[in-house]
Amino acid sequence: MDRGRADGQLAQIAETVGLARRLGTRVWLRGGWAMDFFLGEVTRPHEDIDWFVPAAEAAVLAAGLRELGYEPLDGVPPEQQLDFVKDGLESSFTLVEPTADGRVLVAGGPWAGTAWPAGLLDGPPGALGGVGCPVVAPEAQIEIKRTMPVWDPRRPRRAKDAEDIARLRAALDAPSGGRPGPDGKV
Repeated sequence: MDRGRADGQLAQIAETVGLARRLGTRVWLRGGWAMDFFLGEVTRPHEDIDWFVPAAEAAVLAAGLRELGYEPLDGVPPEQQLDFVKDGLESSFTLVEPTADGRVLVAGGPWAGTAWPAGLLDGPPGALGGVGCPVVAPEAQIEIKRTMPVWDPRRPRRAKDAEDIARLRAALDAPSGGRPGPDGKV
């Protein structure tokens, strides 16, 4: 594993969480880094840092990221996701619409209005390397990884998704119920 890359990504996660707090915006890690923060350890290399952000808060967060030296990337329609790069490391912010009744909907694009899995943003915060961060609920992470090829047939199931599902299920089935112990690990 490229420890320098992981350390750089971890530093950017801390920077993004700090920025969101200062700005009064909300972010949740999703994908591989969310799993690692839930488990309390880096389990594998990560290509990028994936986040959820409420669509109504995205412009404020994007402006703050630009002030910190993050450069916007083109490619994904901005009503769906905002992508940035800093120091060669990418961060992707998928826009969501939290509703008054607790559901979380896809904010834009062809699936706008579609509900994400129940409880998506209701998980406990995670921690890793002294950094605390809101993360997608592990049960929702499993559901997303399990059903992504059904939702979008262009995205086949990947070996790393099956491995992540196994890790998350094992942690949830552990006597601690997936809650980190005093050492920060599940």
